[in-house]
Amino acid sequence: MTSERALILDFGGVVTRTLFETHDITERTLGLSPGSLTWRGPFDTATDPLWVKMQNREITERDYWLTRAGEIGRMVGENWADMQTFVRRARGAEPELVLRPEARDAILRARDAGLKLAILSNELDLFYGVEFRQRFPLIDLFDVIVDATYTKILKPDPRAYEQVLSELGLPREACVFVDDQKKNIEGAEAVGLPHVHFDVTRPAESYARALAMLGL
Repeated sequence: MTSERALILDFGGVVTRTLFETHDITERTLGLSPGSLTWRGPFDTATDPLWVKMQNREITERDYWLTRAGEIGRMVGENWADMQTFVRRARGAEPELVLRPEARDAILRARDAGLKLAILSNELDLFYGVEFRQRFPLIDLFDVIVDATYTKILKPDPRAYEQVLSELGLPREACVFVDDQKKNIEGAEAVGLPHVHFDVTRPAESYARALAMLGL
């Protein structure tokens, strides 16, 4: 049964720890004083009205992170016009530091059980860069990577979900899609793809639910 099933993961926030969770790494790497970065996104929305605007769909996720990249660039006296610069400068030197331990456990468990693994991302290489992805732990275990950096088809567009299913060669009912953004979960729901809305504040619970849906 499990050999004909697949776990489909968003990347940022699901496979990696969020940039909110790694403020200490960012500050240390960039030479900023501890506590310089105060916005906490879903971990403390009161600190982050810009995050609230994104959740209300007044701005896009890309808009949010490009704004943050520009802010941090100015803090170090530079002009950062893209997320790739932000991620590479902030924590790209050690990709293993940002891998979620819960993601590592779930990915290895799924692979050991014979499940297929896929990534469906809106900005994997756009945000992280090709070199980061190539050095990221466990990336070689994924059978399929669909990245809108290249396809130009962003979740929640139905075509994004249909593409990953086509490349996996599996029916949607044999898959579980995991994403931390509500709009992307709504997109999966619209195409009938089983899903888990990943809670970045409770990653172990979210992964346990996804694996249970796949019979693990």
